[in-house]
Amino acid sequence: MLDKNIKPSVGAPDPVFALGRQLTIEYYECGNGVLLSRDTVEQALLKGATDSGATIISSSFHKFEPQGVSGVVIIAESHFTVHAWPEHDYAAVDIFTCGDNINLDAAIHSMEASFGSGRVVISSDQNRGILSPSELKSGPKSDLNSISDSIKDRKTLPISWKKAYDKKDPWGVLTSVDIYDCGPEIIRDAKMIEKFVQKLCERIEMKRFGDCQVVHFGEDEKVEGFSMTQFIETSLISGHFANATNVAYLDIFSCKFYEPREVAEFAMSFFKGNNYKMQIALRQ
Repeated sequence: MLDKNIKPSVGAPDPVFALGRQLTIEYYECGNGVLLSRDTVEQALLKGATDSGATIISSSFHKFEPQGVSGVVIIAESHFTVHAWPEHDYAAVDIFTCGDNINLDAAIHSMEASFGSGRVVISSDQNRGILSPSELKSGPKSDLNSISDSIKDRKTLPISWKKAYDKKDPWGVLTSVDIYDCGPEIIRDAKMIEKFVQKLCERIEMKRFGDCQVVHFGEDEKVEGFSMTQFIETSLISGHFANATNVAYLDIFSCKFYEPREVAEFAMSFFKGNNYKMQIALRQ
């Protein structure tokens, strides 16, 4: 599946040589909780590098608050890097190598197993620093204007939800947030749930209509807990709080834009959760 660095150029007898090769790999549907731990993510990349035959020099990883992990493994042949989004069970990995001795297939499948990934996509495979024999003699030419134009002309996807919202112009935004290991005393207190709704509406500048309804449901202990609804000027906030698992399930639907991650992180902080999962939909 993966080619070597040296590739024949079309119509030329001499090979074109690449100084390096860069792969970006998308790991989707990773195992539940795997991406929450800095140590687990670091070990996954270290094992991937080892299994590939790379020579490991050092590694450095950082856990963000409330969640997320970034890190780099420096190898003699270049590097492995990662950023993990636990709320989406997703990790983005970059492998850069300047040696032909790296078994990239082995690295990819090793990290797939370590992450427990259900779907892996190689989103980019590039030769970096392409040099032909003639370029080695004369030196590569640089055209900053053409580089700038090519960057501006590229079709890129927005990474800001606000940009995506403005571009798509949907009717509304729906954010579903699942918060795990919530403080039991908070999710079992109707007044605290009402307070959360009030604070959230203030934070995202949503006008409330009527009182917040908090009702205890569930004869079955598996689903027992408070359910909440709050009408807002731009639609509805709702939630259920499961006593058996201390999980809060929230839905925020609004035809006025708000920042989904701000909602998720505020909710996790308020309910003293350990981690969260988030799904976002732009509704037409």
